[in-house]
Amino acid sequence: MDNTIFTKMKQGLESFRPSEKKIARYILNNSREAINLSISEMAKKSNTSEASVVRFCKTLGLGGYQDLKIALSLNTVQDSKEEKILHEIINVDDSPKTILNKLSAGSIQAIQDTCNLVNIHSLSEAIEVINQCEKIHLFGIGASSIVALDAQYKFARINIPSIMFMDHHIQITSAVHLNERDVAIGISNSGRTMEVIEGLKTAKERGATTIAITQYGKSPIQDVSDIVLFTASVENNFRSGAMASRIAQLLVIDSLFIGVACKRYDEVIEYLKITREALEDKRYK
Repeated sequence: MDNTIFTKMKQGLESFRPSEKKIARYILNNSREAINLSISEMAKKSNTSEASVVRFCKTLGLGGYQDLKIALSLNTVQDSKEEKILHEIINVDDSPKTILNKLSAGSIQAIQDTCNLVNIHSLSEAIEVINQCEKIHLFGIGASSIVALDAQYKFARINIPSIMFMDHHIQITSAVHLNERDVAIGISNSGRTMEVIEGLKTAKERGATTIAITQYGKSPIQDVSDIVLFTASVENNFRSGAMASRIAQLLVIDSLFIGVACKRYDEVIEYLKITREALEDKRYK
């Protein structure tokens, strides 16, 4: 089960109900002790109720409290040196080497946490619908639009029509022409970006399969998405959290791209060869 349970608690903390936040914080701060607690003791220690503990287990996708205890026993939170560096803020007098180390630690953590959060069944389903689709429409605003453009470039190279407009109004007007043979991918770290949600909502109403790439936790984007692929982010000052979340989003995009490419291996190899040759005379010798 790796660090999945602890990752879900950390990443979903802000979206949990008040009682769930209390339970999550208690477990994260007292993971070794929590393993041995009965459900009534857990409720008492976290100042909640047994019913709240059961609901919390369901929120984490577990069958019940016994499953939570098993998950906790498999992996306890370790305060490693890397984690301390990771949550340390970037100071104005940090050296370039220190800044590099802190940012790389955040990116590495975001990738590891995303691997723990992504539901493999959902990832496989997303790969399959993209492989079968006629075209892909991508929605993203701000930093997420850069990730959407990267996806457009990758899928276009293997001859899957992919469309990404930077202008929100054009995103919406193009979405009305989608149908059940198309796929719409919305990228929003918060899961609350109105423009992206509106784009996915329009696409879904037209029959397209909608895929959301978003940070773990409850958010409105999930209401308009057929498939949700969760990512992790590492919050810090200087928007280094946004930097790490972008790395996590790119990991998911690359996983979708390679997954589809593996299903079309022979033709993809030929498409990549052709596109590489088309650009050959654009490089200095």
